[in-house]
Amino acid sequence: MRLLVLGGTKFVGRCVVEEALARGDQVTTVHRGVSGPPAAGARTVQVDRRDSQAFAAALGAGEWDVVIDTWASAPVVVRDSARRLRDRVAHYGYVSSRSVYRWPMTPGSDETAPVVDGDPGSAEDRDYAAAKRGAELAVLESFPDRALLARAGLILGPYEDVGRLPWWLDRVSRGGRVPAPGPADRKLQYVDARDLAAWMLGAAQRGVSGALNAVSRPGHATMGQLLEACKAVTGAAAELVWLSPDVVEAAGVTGWTDLPIWVPPSGELAALHDGDVRAAYAGGLTCRPVVETVADTWGWLRTAGRPAPRADRPPLGLPPDVEQALAAAADAVA
Repeated sequence: MRLLVLGGTKFVGRCVVEEALARGDQVTTVHRGVSGPPAAGARTVQVDRRDSQAFAAALGAGEWDVVIDTWASAPVVVRDSARRLRDRVAHYGYVSSRSVYRWPMTPGSDETAPVVDGDPGSAEDRDYAAAKRGAELAVLESFPDRALLARAGLILGPYEDVGRLPWWLDRVSRGGRVPAPGPADRKLQYVDARDLAAWMLGAAQRGVSGALNAVSRPGHATMGQLLEACKAVTGAAAELVWLSPDVVEAAGVTGWTDLPIWVPPSGELAALHDGDVRAAYAGGLTCRPVVETVADTWGWLRTAGRPAPRADRPPLGLPPDVEQALAAAADAVA
């Protein structure tokens, strides 16, 4: 395919580029040049797409079979890009988010669940959910029946710049007593960025369109399997101290941020690991084993080093004194 990637130098965009190159696609990337070098083998166009006129000039008269867009800021930028491309691209793949659903999400809900309001012409990006929904509408304005809106949930794997799995790998690698939020069989729902990339490229070839929840089935892995994989790949002498959700809550510790990836099995966060993904699987999504995702992320971290914390996300993880308090609380109820 002739592929245009809007982004392409970090996380999901980087995985899209590498997957496409491995498939033999002709790849053009458009990026600002501020988040890392482009992948070798891709044609690079360096421009700030927020400048619509400069974006148009940089694209020239090119035409492509598919565009993949990872934009996560002001929807108006997606709207302008889609308008520029609607007569020059056959299929638009947009990396959206399950955050577009109204909060709190209902466990087990599918793509028909209510979504937040969004404005495709908005220049605001402070509300992530509204920005992603606005971008979806911006894509549909120009590609009403030729677009895949990949509503990803938790995305893990190499190049992860949010830092959730890297935090656990770093912590387990240091050894000692590691607070492990339970139960150990807590079902997780996530997608490896490489699997998301491969699916979006294949879906474009097959003509898959519409809004689809793009994560694994609930229980593709468990919290226990994830942390045991972290122990195995790091070779650390770490002891997992399993904590009940009640102990975590009593300590004032939250899921998702204080304890990345994990959320309690009940309450308003529970649906983050319990979405209906039958449509995406029917559309060809497949997900690799958790041990492969963990091992490859560890390998990437050892080569590239841990990425700098993102300014648009809250700090992840627990300070040492809170870890010690959690471990003591677990001992007290053992």
